[in-house]
Amino acid sequence: MARATFSLPRRGAATAPPESVCLLRLSAIGDTCHAIPLLRTLQRAWPSTRFTWVVGKFEAKLIGLVDGVEVIPFDKRGGLRAVRDLRARLAGRRFDLLLQLQVALRASLVSLAIPARFRLGFDRARAYEGQWLFTNARIAPKEREHVLDSFFGFAEACGVGERVVRWDVTVPAEARVYGERLIPDARPTLLISPCSSEPTRNWMPERYAAVADHAVERHDMRVILCGGPSDAERTMGAAIVQAARTSVVNQIGKDTLPELLGLMARATALLCPDSGPAHMGTMAGIPVLCLHATSNPDRSGPYLSRQWCVNRFPDVVRRFRGIAPEAMPWSDRIEEPGVMELISVADVTEKLDALLRSRA
Repeated sequence: MARATFSLPRRGAATAPPESVCLLRLSAIGDTCHAIPLLRTLQRAWPSTRFTWVVGKFEAKLIGLVDGVEVIPFDKRGGLRAVRDLRARLAGRRFDLLLQLQVALRASLVSLAIPARFRLGFDRARAYEGQWLFTNARIAPKEREHVLDSFFGFAEACGVGERVVRWDVTVPAEARVYGERLIPDARPTLLISPCSSEPTRNWMPERYAAVADHAVERHDMRVILCGGPSDAERTMGAAIVQAARTSVVNQIGKDTLPELLGLMARATALLCPDSGPAHMGTMAGIPVLCLHATSNPDRSGPYLSRQWCVNRFPDVVRRFRGIAPEAMPWSDRIEEPGVMELISVADVTEKLDALLRSRA
């Protein structure tokens, strides 16, 4: 395979591929998942290049499963001390290219601790919070893209046009065993990860319970709840179990990120709000029934499952903003109380029925 050239805007003729590249994307889980295909694309185009990823400590537990990249965890709560620690760790190193994949000012300040010749960021229109002040090269302007597609703009700016939509994350043996223990046979299994980090994105527990009952009674599915150990998630899980007529396995707070991937790899489908697990489901290769009312799935939905998303965002825009959906700014969300109530149980069960018919 011919090696792709390495070129940047306003940098003259193409050059050989870089020897070293650093990706800077600290958070969140969903966006770090979106960035992995960019890494895989560049790895294929530049097989001899050394890749490093500076990522949040929590997200590093997931990115650490990605082969072919040096992972440097960054403590986002560590303030200046964490920046000094990163600078010390990178002392004596200089990357040929830094990909600044996060526009938040915090990430831009962290980028100052990463020595690099070229510092590639978003185009001026998308370089929010002054990111353009911290870069010396920009990707081409584009509008109304999915977040994952916007990351491919970084590859295109480097002369790499082929896109590799692939994750290839290695699930550890102990995580696979965890999944096999909970899903030991071929019975179809619905995972429900009911919570987002933003409470206004969460659906009601009684409606999750109604979908669980439908999955069991209509399709003889096994239903497993999964999620983190926060009080809000544990409370949600308990409420779903109490409201359900059928048996639901509650694993909320009982798994790690790798174990959750191991569980997803054996499941039939995942039901969740707009949250990190939606994109982990895409990584694991399962269909994701994602509940979108606060956000536009064409921008941030599970990349390979947008046909299975329940999309009430256009209705929310009309009701809560009084404008046509196409007039809504592309990156804006509507995270207000009552938004998720527009998603009905029937909206979800119809998607689940259609998904299972398609599998048959």
